[in-house]
Amino acid sequence: MKKTVTTLADGRELLYYDSRDDAVRDAVDRRPLDAVSTSSEIRRDPFLGDSVAIASHRQGRIYHPPADECPLCPSRDGRRSEIPEADYDVAVFENRFPSLAGDSGRCEVVCFTSDHEASFADLTEDQAALVLEAWTDRTAELAELPQVKQVFCFENRGAEIGVTLGHPHGQIYAYPFVTPRTELMLRSMAAHRAETGGNLFDDVVAREMADGSRIVIDAEHWVAFVPYAAHWPYEVHLHPRRRVPDLRELDEAARTEFPQVYLELLRRFDRIFGPGEPPTPYISAWHQAPFGVPGREEFGLHLELFTIRRTSGKLKFLAGSESGMNVFINDVPPEAAAQRLREVASE
Repeated sequence: MKKTVTTLADGRELLYYDSRDDAVRDAVDRRPLDAVSTSSEIRRDPFLGDSVAIASHRQGRIYHPPADECPLCPSRDGRRSEIPEADYDVAVFENRFPSLAGDSGRCEVVCFTSDHEASFADLTEDQAALVLEAWTDRTAELAELPQVKQVFCFENRGAEIGVTLGHPHGQIYAYPFVTPRTELMLRSMAAHRAETGGNLFDDVVAREMADGSRIVIDAEHWVAFVPYAAHWPYEVHLHPRRRVPDLRELDEAARTEFPQVYLELLRRFDRIFGPGEPPTPYISAWHQAPFGVPGREEFGLHLELFTIRRTSGKLKFLAGSESGMNVFINDVPPEAAAQRLREVASE
């Protein structure tokens, strides 16, 4: 893997990740861009104790542009985009409309491929491996920023999720605080240790393996299962068998096997609802240990993949109970979801 670091016309950082060591990336961004101006602010809710990012400048971000004006495609035929090169493997750049910036953190865009019509599931194993390298490298670099407490790599896919750019891409948020979801996991982890003496992540994976009814993929270095108390109609958690706190600590065997397992999961998601159905909208989210917290090494890195589609033509909306009280009601039994995901395995 070769990494090339450069800057865009307004001073934002742009990084190319290439599979070939002899790749040359020297195209210059010649767009007449003004310096990025952000108004990101973190405010703390006194009742819930969580943090909210106020980012009014995001109202002007690009919204559903036509394919020939996509800002994530390579710059070609006189049309200049966020990527000055005429082609690329994987590209990462600072978001022009970040939710978090400066002392409030950092937001980056990860372009998985230069092919506008592709999706992550269409990538080859080598391409998916390169994306994993990019996620890992960005986690390592963002971890060194003094204001950053947690790095979150994720992908939103589908208009139903709220995606405004159709090009296959994800994002990385570097938060200046530990997210509420992770705080809950850390508390559960500590309580489990105090009560049983064991590690919560190890014990949950062992329980799912012993039960077997919710296992989706049982590979040599990774295991994927629908959680016992799944919040979403189709939700899968992917854990490395050797527990590690973040992407940086995955061993070579897990890195090598990940593309095969992850691509198979994504392709199964697109087959859940049968032939002729549109691509399944999903959120794919890496849960990594935050920095500088007690018991960090006990945290278990894992990827959460879920869709808001509950059946053909119907979505799972977060209505009163979910949005008002954060109590989820799931219409699809986890065991039935796991069975369906096993049924649509690649032959």
